[in-house]
Amino acid sequence: MPGHQLAPDIPDQNPDSSDAEPGKSPSHPIASTHGPGEPPDPADVLEAERAHLAASHAALRAMREHAQSLSADAAGDWVSQQVLQGLLDQRVAALADHPDTPLFFGRLDRAGDDDLPLTIHVGRRHVHDDNSRPLVIDWRAPVSRAFYQARPSDPMGVRRRRRFGFHGGALTAYEDEPLDQGTTLQESHILTEEIERPRTGPMRDIVATIQPDQDEIVRADLGSTVCVQGAPGTGKTAVGLHRAAYLLFTHREKLSRSGVMIVGPNRAFLSYISSVLPALGEVRVDQTTVAGILGDHAAPEDAAVAALKGDARMAPVLRRALWLHISKPEEGLLITRGVNRFRVPDHEVREIVASLRGTTRYGPGRAALAQRLAHAVLVRMEQRGESPDDRVQDAVARSKPVKQLMDAVWPRVTPQQVLFRLLSDGEFLARAARDDLTAEQRETLLWRKPPRSWKSAKWSAADAALLDELTDLIERTPTLGHVVVDEAQDLSAMQLRALGRRCRTGSATVLGDLAQGTTPWSARSWEEVLHHLGFAEGMVTELTLGFRVPREVLDFAARLLPSVAPALAAPRSLRPGAGSLSILRTGDLTSAVTAAVERAAGREGSIGLIAADAAVPAFSAALTTRGVGHDVLGPDSSPGERLSVIPATLAKGLEYDHVIVAEPADIAAAEERGLARLYVVLTRAVTSLTVLHTTDLPPQLTGAAT
Repeated sequence: MPGHQLAPDIPDQNPDSSDAEPGKSPSHPIASTHGPGEPPDPADVLEAERAHLAASHAALRAMREHAQSLSADAAGDWVSQQVLQGLLDQRVAALADHPDTPLFFGRLDRAGDDDLPLTIHVGRRHVHDDNSRPLVIDWRAPVSRAFYQARPSDPMGVRRRRRFGFHGGALTAYEDEPLDQGTTLQESHILTEEIERPRTGPMRDIVATIQPDQDEIVRADLGSTVCVQGAPGTGKTAVGLHRAAYLLFTHREKLSRSGVMIVGPNRAFLSYISSVLPALGEVRVDQTTVAGILGDHAAPEDAAVAALKGDARMAPVLRRALWLHISKPEEGLLITRGVNRFRVPDHEVREIVASLRGTTRYGPGRAALAQRLAHAVLVRMEQRGESPDDRVQDAVARSKPVKQLMDAVWPRVTPQQVLFRLLSDGEFLARAARDDLTAEQRETLLWRKPPRSWKSAKWSAADAALLDELTDLIERTPTLGHVVVDEAQDLSAMQLRALGRRCRTGSATVLGDLAQGTTPWSARSWEEVLHHLGFAEGMVTELTLGFRVPREVLDFAARLLPSVAPALAAPRSLRPGAGSLSILRTGDLTSAVTAAVERAAGREGSIGLIAADAAVPAFSAALTTRGVGHDVLGPDSSPGERLSVIPATLAKGLEYDHVIVAEPADIAAAEERGLARLYVVLTRAVTSLTVLHTTDLPPQLTGAAT
């Protein structure tokens, strides 16, 4: 088996061999073909493991067929039937057997000092046979933790760890690591090759290659917020997705009620990661963008205005703007019921309004005001000897005099109405801003040509976060059980506040890289991000050891770090990647790009051509002229071709085996934080990076070999 390491010199400690303890039930039958003390024949070991894999596939099919045979008709009513049928459909989907995805990737031979099986196969989901014997243990189960954490100094009750090599869905090799002999572990070739394996299509899961520091993050408690600063290639996105899968497994009932949501930077990114959770059996997770949550508003706006709207100082401005809609009552309340008249004097109405103002959200406060006014009327009814009940109070609360008073004092408003008034009325903005905004900043916010009304207003992406803030001030935003936020460094303070409202429980996974911040409001520290999210107790951890991006490529890109994120430590890569970086100055950029694409096409894996956004159409046209099939990545697109032409602004979070970067200087010059954007672009390659340029490279990159 080329590329894989077999281990013929390690005795096969299968559960039927002589070293199995009496009374211990094997988790599966693997026959021994060698005598006691004799090294096993690798072919026999592989054949036994293949037999176990075939049995596991058959058992999973039986589990799925059983789930398909269940009927929701037993539920008592139609609503219950629909709910139960939905759960059954999800169960069937979760039991899908993907032919190219191995059911298990590892095996633990345990010391046997408890009631658990001596041999455990670790895989993506639990599989059992007709007798409920486990054939595969879910990687998230507590006993599987040793597969990721056990080492000779702390074997965690494991004698041996076995890793399996696969091609497609076929088991091709195995590799054993003794953990009870006190020897230093050698580098795992199967693990290395799985990490470096070329990929096409969407992101894969990393359950077979999770490293100990990643595993600690994945298994963090539900109630904690974990913030991961991850350098390129450290697997931070995968870690966040696997933590979501782990929490769903560990807290299934709770999170099935409250929900889990993945928030990515754009829909292209979501398409890239869309297969990870379903491959792990988790099919009921919402995956969306900030725009998908707040509203897909996209009216053009100057960057300086957007940055100001994203500032946290807008929060108190919006709060005051909303509550300024409440006016001081000048008249009392008069209710007529038959021949009787009941009056609540103006001073008492003012006291009721004052007692409610600012103590609750605007909408519930308005409803409470109606009930308080009605209660004051009922007190007067009782003073006259009447005995009104709750129905009378509700009738008074809905009466015309009460509604008229409320419309005058505590009017019903929408978020759009409030924001429209704030951005179009300079005097109102000054009253709401107080000392939080300078006169110059207020002038920046005001519309030059206000729309005719709030109904005709066109809102920007920055406005969306302001509208969401107002919505929450009026009515409370529902809370989810857990939220995973990727590329969080690029979110404004107001966007972070919007996400924080959706996980008030404090259960969140926050992912990003400060060095890849490309927006004018990009965060400078994770403490700042956690503060805006509302998670003062969040834990910040850093992943600096890369597994995907070759060292030669990463070191080249890291030359930009002193300019974009001087406080961060330089990332390190486990992969030397000799020969992975090519930098070429050329007089004909289009021809050089086409030639580089053709060279990459002769190698295995995906190809990404990344250029400044404005240059993408020209490169696409040139490739089309040459008859080279390709996709042009858009914000909402899902690539189908092996070659993708990618605008630099959409490259974040993606990776390709072979990356060709055209004219780095143009990418750096295209926006305010262009060097950070270039850092992102240069770290998308996992096998080779080719940099082509006709003009000088940015000075921060000079000194590289040409």
